[in-house]
Amino acid sequence: MSNTGFRFNSSPTSFVLSNIKVGIVVSTWNEHITSVLLDGAIDELRKFGLPLEQIIVTKVPGAFELPLAAQWCFENKQNTIDAVICLGCVIKGDTPHFDFVCLGATNGVMEVGLKFSKPCIFGVITTNTEQQAFDRIGGSHGHKGREAAQTALQLLSIKQ
Repeated sequence: MSNTGFRFNSSPTSFVLSNIKVGIVVSTWNEHITSVLLDGAIDELRKFGLPLEQIIVTKVPGAFELPLAAQWCFENKQNTIDAVICLGCVIKGDTPHFDFVCLGATNGVMEVGLKFSKPCIFGVITTNTEQQAFDRIGGSHGHKGREAAQTALQLLSIKQ
């Protein structure tokens, strides 16, 4: 197990990953940023021992579409998903569009998690500038993709 700054509810050796499947829904808008979020989330899940075949990635056009795709992940009977990590990046422009997209994505992700009583993690970067986004994918403000994966695992540990 890695030492990433959070503790499992139970000891890491008693946290069973063998039957856990994690969905990752990632926006292709600002893909130069979201692809780094995705790589970090997958790397973090793998670092904790989750094999690639237990990670299901779905790509959507933008952050606004994340909640619906997360809901579809949980509803899919062929792949019983235990947690979904929603990754995206919304950079503020000159119009209020930013506010509507961020609010819809935020509320939607929360509602999906509550509806299914499963972790639905908000890993969407919302910044004023592109540089602020870069600072959150391995720069001065950490790596939000890795943090979202850690949050999913921590919540699964609590539930288990």
